[in-house]
Amino acid sequence: MTQERISAEIADLHEAYLKEGVERHHAARDFAPYRSSALRHPHQPLVVVDDPEAAELTGPVFGVTDVTALDADLTRQHQGQPLGERITVTGRVLDRAGRPVRGQLVEVWQANASGRYLHQRDDHPAPLDPNFTGVGRCLTDDEGRYAFTTVRPGAYPWRNHRNAWRPAHIHFSLFGTAFAQRLITQMYFPGDPLFPYDPIFNSVLDERARQRMIAAYDHDLSVPEWSLGYRWDIVLDGPSATWMES
Repeated sequence: MTQERISAEIADLHEAYLKEGVERHHAARDFAPYRSSALRHPHQPLVVVDDPEAAELTGPVFGVTDVTALDADLTRQHQGQPLGERITVTGRVLDRAGRPVRGQLVEVWQANASGRYLHQRDDHPAPLDPNFTGVGRCLTDDEGRYAFTTVRPGAYPWRNHRNAWRPAHIHFSLFGTAFAQRLITQMYFPGDPLFPYDPIFNSVLDERARQRMIAAYDHDLSVPEWSLGYRWDIVLDGPSATWMES
């Protein structure tokens, strides 16, 4: 499968969306250019849970004391400094009315600066970094603000089609007030040349929604002689909602 064919399929689906004229808040679960989505999404109706609270009793839990300041600095979790461009990523978690969501558990995971995850199934020939695990978490403050220090992840190949590469991105998870409310999305970096070629990014058919997944460089957030700053707000619902994986 060539990039040319994937790009043509993406263009056709974007054109069909514009002609339809109906705003969609979620990408299709079986977005054809994203080949594995055809097998990865549910095909059966939802199962009714007799005791909804049972999922909370057996699911993961956390408390304020479980999250430390070190968890939010992915560059200080090992004895040495990781390789790559150090960055600060911060923003606010907001509801549809623009109100801050306080005490929200925000988790991130990402590839290292070479574009490789510390995962047994990631076997592409890029070096692992012994000083970078690529996971972090924090709680939002009273203004709904989160902040992470990390390194900018590299692009990496994947086997969706021939010569397929994913744009640099960071995965975000928002826990909600219960495990069943967890939302997951991805943050991208401005000006990435791989945007037009990536079927995951382009599975979000609305152009405005795609733009809301891209962080903005903010020089005032850059720390002198330490890190470059990016700002990325997350809106949980409403017309300006950040796209979430569903």
